[in-house]
Amino acid sequence: MTRRKPRRGSERRPQRAKDVLHGPAGARGDAFRCVGCRLDVPLAAPGTAHRNHCPSCLVSLHVDGRVPGDRAAGCRGRMVPLSLSVRQDGEWMLIHHCLACGRLSANRIAGDDNALALVRLALRPLADAAVPVRAMLAL
Repeated sequence: MTRRKPRRGSERRPQRAKDVLHGPAGARGDAFRCVGCRLDVPLAAPGTAHRNHCPSCLVSLHVDGRVPGDRAAGCRGRMVPLSLSVRQDGEWMLIHHCLACGRLSANRIAGDDNALALVRLALRPLADAAVPVRAMLAL
């Protein structure tokens, strides 16, 4: 997979607004219920144009296809946070794994995400006994 080159003159391309319907029967809603911790999560998310995961437990629902916010996936399986990735500009991305179909997806973190949950996820490889710590520190 090839990476896109950054655009000249701007650091980051602004997100476009998406008309996302979360309510029952496709009605506009102002919150959704998390499939992981069952908390009501508001749609407004600082730092992103649309929310796609719970800020408390970081669990998501597989509803997006190729474009974030398109709601084109038919799977609707639970997506658990697997790890973190960092873009070249320093922005953190959550890597989610769908438990139903096995697909991986990268999602931007939001400004109100649980910092402790993010740090636990970032430190998970160091806690795994199967990965030698010496090899991790050499990277």
